[in-house]
Amino acid sequence: MKVLYNKVQTVMRPLPHKITWKCSGDSKALKILGVNPWIYDFAAFNVWSRPAGLLCCLDMLHRAGADTALVDFMAREMFPGSWPEPQRTGRGRYPKLPLPKPWALQNVPRQFSRYGASRQDVVDAMADLEPGPDLILITSLMTYWYPGVMAAIRLIKELFPFTPVCLGGIYATLCPDHAMGTGADFVFSGPLERSDNWNRLWSISGRKTPQLPVDAGMRADVSFYPAPDFSILMTTRGCPFNCPYCAASVIYPGFSRSTPETLIRHLNQEYQRGVRDFAFYDDALLVHAPGILHPVLSYVIDNKLEIGLHAPNALHIRYLTPRTCRMLRQAGLGTVKLGLETANFSRRQDTKLQLREFEQGIANLEQAGFVKDDIVVYILGGLPGQSDKDLEATIISCHALGLKPEINFYSPVPGTPFFDKACAYSRFSLSDPLVHNNSIWPCSKHGFSWEEHKKWKDMVRGKI
Repeated sequence: MKVLYNKVQTVMRPLPHKITWKCSGDSKALKILGVNPWIYDFAAFNVWSRPAGLLCCLDMLHRAGADTALVDFMAREMFPGSWPEPQRTGRGRYPKLPLPKPWALQNVPRQFSRYGASRQDVVDAMADLEPGPDLILITSLMTYWYPGVMAAIRLIKELFPFTPVCLGGIYATLCPDHAMGTGADFVFSGPLERSDNWNRLWSISGRKTPQLPVDAGMRADVSFYPAPDFSILMTTRGCPFNCPYCAASVIYPGFSRSTPETLIRHLNQEYQRGVRDFAFYDDALLVHAPGILHPVLSYVIDNKLEIGLHAPNALHIRYLTPRTCRMLRQAGLGTVKLGLETANFSRRQDTKLQLREFEQGIANLEQAGFVKDDIVVYILGGLPGQSDKDLEATIISCHALGLKPEINFYSPVPGTPFFDKACAYSRFSLSDPLVHNNSIWPCSKHGFSWEEHKKWKDMVRGKI
């Protein structure tokens, strides 16, 4: 009897990038693995996203003598198998796995999901790491993304049950007590280069604390990404303004600057690797621009580097001088994103902008060759006590000037002056960071609804 077998065609899936150690040359060096975890949220989009703080930590640790490695759950370059193709400039969508909503978010009419690489791909990538790590650093970003941090820590402890796990980053800094419940063995609040944190990390491993490298915290090690779609540039860290709704000064007290030489060297290295899109990661890119940013832009212009520059964080409008605008245009900045927040200059919640500075900044951009379609204006919505009329008036003012408004809904941030006010206005108990999520409009009078969402979307587009 002849038995017939159906031929099954096997589709080969690209394997995850092999995670390897970046060696210091010392066979007894401490081996430190950095981890950027999943995002758990209602929505997520890759806007030139890199875990900059973690990359700075890995840079300083390697220069201090450690062997380092990185697994970034959110990087297409490390997990090419099922990742959506990026846009031409490097931005793009993440793989998404729908999940049940946490109890605190049950009444929010949106789909909750995990974003990033599949669990199996992450396991496969880390399982091949030889030898295993002596210490694991996991970073955190938004406070309300902590479920992704917890899920990553659970997985890490399955794979490396005897390795200490240290949690740092924005969530760990703003909510250190809450972060103690994530399963991490140690929680670090504030920058690693702070002397107490630096000493603590090395003591956890039973090692003598080495000297902190020069420029610690100002250099991000992006060499872990193979064939990157984009790279990042950091000219400064911190922000000299103390806006009451923003956590920049809480997360990174003070204001530090890189040097043009360091930035140009980094840009050249990435350019030689084939990178053509660069995103600035500054909170205050244009502050002290003549001494830091201008030399970098001049280098790009003089050497005719055909690159795209992106500034996803809002530019400070008051620093848009004619020279700065011309150089940004010539060097390759496409879309200009500005931090207006509100057009009601008599009732601003901050001191970073006046009406005449706004008008002059827009005029300087136009004179440099930017057209109105190139200019996106960030405005704040959903602030505690903010009326719909206030937000509508700002949108109308932007349209009257031919500018494109984009609403950023307010997220309550612990440690900021607005947080107590947010607690008084919010429908939620803000003790759970899950409800800090700006996707649910936590301080709006009626909260998120698809009807309200459509109304604001139509208004922003000038349809109503």
